[in-house]
Amino acid sequence: MDEILLKASGLHRVYPQGAGELPILRGIDFQIRAGEAVSIVGASGAGKSTLLQILGTLDRPNSGELSFEGRNLLLMNDDEISRFRNERMGFVFQFHHLLSELTALENVMLPGRIAGEALGPLKNRAEQLLSRIGLGSREEHYPSQLSGGELQRVAIARALIRKPRILFADEPTGNLDSVNSLKIQNLFFELKESMGLTLIVVTHDRAFAHRFPKVLEIKDGLWKA
Repeated sequence: MDEILLKASGLHRVYPQGAGELPILRGIDFQIRAGEAVSIVGASGAGKSTLLQILGTLDRPNSGELSFEGRNLLLMNDDEISRFRNERMGFVFQFHHLLSELTALENVMLPGRIAGEALGPLKNRAEQLLSRIGLGSREEHYPSQLSGGELQRVAIARALIRKPRILFADEPTGNLDSVNSLKIQNLFFELKESMGLTLIVVTHDRAFAHRFPKVLEIKDGLWKA
């Protein structure tokens, strides 16, 4: 775990607001080593989701530095960074964002299909992932036929189909009851260990957050001391 996988320095992010600007991040430094697991907590509006989106290259900072595997991500154009993100990073959000017209298996395969992967190996890998998370018997079911916990499991499998080095999750248990929330929490840690993932999770659930070896709290766009 010596490799610094992701490193950010002096991240600032502001958004236009009327005639002025609304500062969200005010100079955030962050780094995570390969194989680490970190949770980020904070009140609504503190900047935690914005930070996650910037770390995951879904948004760009107004200023600061961001590198992954030693590569400066902010020097890449949009196409380059999109390809890099799809190869190296996986994302799980509060809402599963599955396509209703696709089966569970087809939803999991989708990122690989978009990337042009060979269909046979991709399907085999998707089937193995669904079986691994306990949904092997549900692969031909559509989202409308799945429970909330099952939908989030499919979303997790989809995030992992391209074998990312890092998995980002933004409030991944926010829409689940306590039983399914605990199951999803446990699944994250099981997959982290078995697949050698690096894991960054934003959550308002402090009990979940404090299961992580490292807990960071953000307040008003800065780390809370």
